[in-house]
Amino acid sequence: MAYKYIAKAWKKPEESFVKELMWQRAIEWRKQPTIVRIERPTRLDRARNLGYKAKQGFVMARVRVRRSGMRKTRPKAGRRQKRMGVTKYKLAKNMRLIAEERAARRFPNLEVLNSYWVWEDGRFKWFEVVMVDTHLLSNHPIAKQTRRVFRGLTSAGKEVRGLRHKGRGAEKVRPSRKAVRKRRQT
Repeated sequence: MAYKYIAKAWKKPEESFVKELMWQRAIEWRKQPTIVRIERPTRLDRARNLGYKAKQGFVMARVRVRRSGMRKTRPKAGRRQKRMGVTKYKLAKNMRLIAEERAARRFPNLEVLNSYWVWEDGRFKWFEVVMVDTHLLSNHPIAKQTRRVFRGLTSAGKEVRGLRHKGRGAEKVRPSRKAVRKRRQT
């Protein structure tokens, strides 16, 4: 029953107690390292939805990621203005996937289950990553999978690969863009 109220508060943080609470927490989080292992999730309802259980073998980590698009170094030699492009470059991956990958590299013995957004300010975004120790939980459904975050098998990875779309307009997505390209070459 409590999960319903937590979810409702996080749905519109500006109108609930969440904004003031997170405003104070963000001050502390900025001083912490980029990847921090945490004892319990900040958003319990979201973590439970994504498969977290408060038992041995489940590990939570909070990851801080830099916001905004990328910049290229400005060319020194002669160019026409159209090709000068420096700003407005975006990475093909989303920030959540980057956070998951960083957590997976920090904890190589754990497998990333899923992640969710926690907070953001003008400069950073924070995500919490749910990870599973597959040696302790050998009967967990992802226990047989290895390095799944780097193969785009998490929720954020599937989003980047375009697997949220089905049917018409998504013909060139499955099973993967690379497989479709190879199929068309032969």
